[in-house]
Amino acid sequence: MKKAVVLAAGKGVRLQPFTNTRPKHLIPIAGAPLILHVLKAIKEAGIEKVLVVGYYMLEKIKSYLEELRSNLKLEFEYVNQGGVYGTAHALSIASNFVGEDDFLLIYGDIVFDYDIVKTVIRAHESAKPIVTMATMLSSKPQDFGVVHTHEDRVLKVEEKPKHVITPSYVNIGIYAMSPEVIDFSKRTPLSERGEYELTTTINMLIEHNKEVLAVKVREGSWLDVGRPWNILDANRFLLNKLVTRQVVEGAVENNVSLKGPVVIEEGARVRSGAYIEGPTWISEGCDIGPNCYIRPYTYLAKNVRIGNACEIKESVLMEGTHVGHLSYVGDSVIGEHCNLGAGTITANLRFDDAPVKVTVKGERISSGRRKLGAFLGGYVKTGINVSFLPGVIVGEYSWIGPHILVDRDIPPKTIVLLKHQELEFRCSEK
Repeated sequence: MKKAVVLAAGKGVRLQPFTNTRPKHLIPIAGAPLILHVLKAIKEAGIEKVLVVGYYMLEKIKSYLEELRSNLKLEFEYVNQGGVYGTAHALSIASNFVGEDDFLLIYGDIVFDYDIVKTVIRAHESAKPIVTMATMLSSKPQDFGVVHTHEDRVLKVEEKPKHVITPSYVNIGIYAMSPEVIDFSKRTPLSERGEYELTTTINMLIEHNKEVLAVKVREGSWLDVGRPWNILDANRFLLNKLVTRQVVEGAVENNVSLKGPVVIEEGARVRSGAYIEGPTWISEGCDIGPNCYIRPYTYLAKNVRIGNACEIKESVLMEGTHVGHLSYVGDSVIGEHCNLGAGTITANLRFDDAPVKVTVKGERISSGRRKLGAFLGGYVKTGINVSFLPGVIVGEYSWIGPHILVDRDIPPKTIVLLKHQELEFRCSEK
């Protein structure tokens, strides 16, 4: 199998504010954007040609991939879906690329063990069904497409059912397919959710007595990146897989302590007194100030600057962000080119020890995480001594003035200032 179709059209609304300034497929996690992790797995499986089906900010995806074309040694083609019409519609416009060859179909916004792709391809080439799909046992099957099977044969796929046995096997978005599937995708009716869905296509295949094979992969070998805190989950998942030893190519001054697997890329600088625990990834152009504490599962993208005596814990800081001295960033995701003033604090634990809730698409949702900090969109600025309560979202391009406790979500492009009481000055008699 030499061809792959990567689905990358979605807007990622549930991942706002980060997807307001970039497509979700370019969210950086553990050393690379999401889509690059997908492409590396494709490359390892022997794929040579890739069609990217996109729509939202497709030009940004294309620009990024074209820069990497020679390094990846993959041939790329692109097609604009023209809207968010669903996965079956995306497949239907891939017919010219696919031709008469079996192919891999994969979502461009998931993280998984790279070997899953090889396993699916091997199973498909051995059994020769019309579709082979990867499935995984999930404790939250209601969030995904539930796959009903008899032995290894798929009987039905049910998209986000309200009532389901827990745990159940779910569709994880990795398929090997015969080109015949495309004909069925073109005849797929509109779903109740208003999209042309691949799960509907698969059910049509089953109704026509076509064999659809399920490959059951190890529990915990796949993650969907659908909500802001999933960025942290995915970062932990990938750092555990990718960072297994110390790789120090940047400049590390005297009296720096490195504990466990740490990646420090060429062009990064770590100044004296810093204490870094792995797995952690520090990218090209980063500058870690004196006496900083960088804790496990932290990823600093390119050109992040951390000031003197800061603590960063299990967080993702995107490119060009600056954290001022004496700040604490814990269990948080900070967007690109943010500037956090000295003494900025992201609180990450509720007094009642309950799971932190986050607003997603207007609904308060439990993250399931006892510790969770803040989510700051790109280009956010804070003054000195700003504090964020757990689960707060700040929209892109917002400014938060000094000495403010942010206890609620802040919309994009908002300036928040503290109205001080009038000061009274008296002369001292002494």
